[in-house]
Amino acid sequence: MMMNARRAPGGFGPTGRVFGPGELRLAVLALIAEQPGHGYQIMSRLSDRFNGTYEPSAGSIYPTLQLLEDEGLVRVEQADGRKVHHVTDDGRRVVAEQAAEIERLWGRAASRGEWGLFREPEAAEIVGPALRLVKAAVKALAHSHGDPRVVERIQEIFVEARRRIEDLDPRRGR
Repeated sequence: MMMNARRAPGGFGPTGRVFGPGELRLAVLALIAEQPGHGYQIMSRLSDRFNGTYEPSAGSIYPTLQLLEDEGLVRVEQADGRKVHHVTDDGRRVVAEQAAEIERLWGRAASRGEWGLFREPEAAEIVGPALRLVKAAVKALAHSHGDPRVVERIQEIFVEARRRIEDLDPRRGR
């Protein structure tokens, strides 16, 4: 496998690329296998997988749909003036064969999507103080020369702070 020096395989590197070679094709095929759809629906569903942290463009999705059709992995039917893409038997076979890779793609999407919360306007109110807290902890650790008692106490503080913050979440039923 040829390595791209600017991006680790399957990761998110400095280039900002979400997909490696062939991964967008596989993601789009997997979405169509889950549920047929027209181009805009597929774009929306892919964006939803990433919690809005990745917005696919028409310039990437429509050529991918055409490629999948040319490969015989999807077929197109007209419905309400739109081209609706359906997976073929060959497409289902590819999805089944690539199930582990698809699962990894969706895992990365979920992980990246979690960070999308930082784009919310409300997050700006707490990101700065949170970063200052981490900086203070790292400074204390550095000045203690890695004293295990300091490490343990910092960990206790973080665990307690996380617990108290999680208790504020109304979805936790408290």
